Amino acid sequence: MDRTDTALVWFRRDLRLADNPALTAAVNQCARVIPLYIHAPDEAAPWIPGRASNWWLHHSLCALQRELHQAGAKLIIATGPTLERLQHIVRQTGATHLFWNRNYDPTSMSRDRDIKQRLTGQGLSCQSFNANLLSEPASILTGQGTPYKVFGAYWRTVSGQLHQIPPPLPPVRRISSPSKDLPTLSPGDLALLPRIPWDGGFHSVWQTGEQAALERWEQFLLHALPAYDRLRDFPDRDGTSRLSPHLHFGEISPRQLLWGLRQQADQSPATVTHLERIHSQLGWREFAHYILYHSPRSANQSLDRRFEKLAWKADDEQDAELQAWQRGETGIPIVDAGMRELWQTGWMHNRVRMLVASLLTKNLGVHWLQGARWFWDTLVDADLANNSLGWQWSAGCGVDAAPYFRIFNPATQAKRFDPEGRYIKRWLPELTGAGKNVLYSGRLSDEPFDYPLPILDLSRSRRDALQRWERIKRQQRE
Repeated sequence: MDRTDTALVWFRRDLRLADNPALTAAVNQCARVIPLYIHAPDEAAPWIPGRASNWWLHHSLCALQRELHQAGAKLIIATGPTLERLQHIVRQTGATHLFWNRNYDPTSMSRDRDIKQRLTGQGLSCQSFNANLLSEPASILTGQGTPYKVFGAYWRTVSGQLHQIPPPLPPVRRISSPSKDLPTLSPGDLALLPRIPWDGGFHSVWQTGEQAALERWEQFLLHALPAYDRLRDFPDRDGTSRLSPHLHFGEISPRQLLWGLRQQADQSPATVTHLERIHSQLGWREFAHYILYHSPRSANQSLDRRFEKLAWKADDEQDAELQAWQRGETGIPIVDAGMRELWQTGWMHNRVRMLVASLLTKNLGVHWLQGARWFWDTLVDADLANNSLGWQWSAGCGVDAAPYFRIFNPATQAKRFDPEGRYIKRWLPELTGAGKNVLYSGRLSDEPFDYPLPILDLSRSRRDALQRWERIKRQQRE
């Protein structure tokens, strides 16, 4: 190590000090390290981060500031354009190295390639690392050298390699920074928080930052894992990890989760079924990023092209129904409960996500991109890969998708997964005194509850959806 070297560590969706390969490499290789975050949301177009994500980012940056300060460093916050800002800071500091952890969405990869080429050509040593996935998407291929299209086959291949993954890196405890005090913005200067305080429910539900992520993971392993396979589909229970926003912003890494599960397996062999199930959930996250890497258009277009023109209603036919869905006013209780949970907390239970997506795309015939865009703006865990895969799976137009003709019945699902109506009543308090027939299927015309009548007939809309599918198949044959 040259004791005169200065490194920039470019933070993005890796807002942590533990298991952070870019930060660890910088501390090990260079005498001085400058942590840097550049806010350039327009560079993510057309998927500019939504309002709920911005709320989380503000608080996560505040937490990262505190962690870095305890390690002896100052987080430099700047605004883009990213390349110009990096070049300016390199000139300002005399930095010799740039380290970052890779993102795998198409926009980031294209930008990062250009940045690396430009800065390397200007004499800067640039190194990037995998900190956000268990495997490199480019390295997992079929025997024919093509990408996998089915989750089961993909995950069998990846699972066979998991034993090769090394343990997570320890947290960086001490960072030597330049003596010169560099100018910086504060998280508040980025205007990430709402001007109108609609985020009151977020504060009561979420704690952000690396330490909060680790504490949530520890609590899950202790309390929820022993019953995970049995309770994970019940939205009224605290049966899931709720780590998705922490993973999206990189406050905890999948490698930390993998090794935590290994240790749990050694200590509690009886939890093997639950461990396999949560391993599979990690696998779906990996698969979502894998699909987006190999099929970049899947963020904006149906992978099954048959669905682009024929499966959805015209825009002018769906406005009122889309708005009712967004507001949680469809008259279908389990769906409305989910949409109101989303609005108030920035999150929705995964089982309910599938139900609201199925109703929108299949029963209502609204294009899946409309739902994806709403989730993108309202979810604190809005992740392009997971959001795209989830919506295309629900709509039946993606790889490894539920067939288009598989349509969730929200009344049946409510009976099965919210049998006492606790979830529905929590988010629809106007139905507190309702009988189960109303909780499952919606208000009847003579019921006195202040709750809207259903905007659709579930049976009829299901038949309409199947007829659209039949038209697609006929046109394909012709």
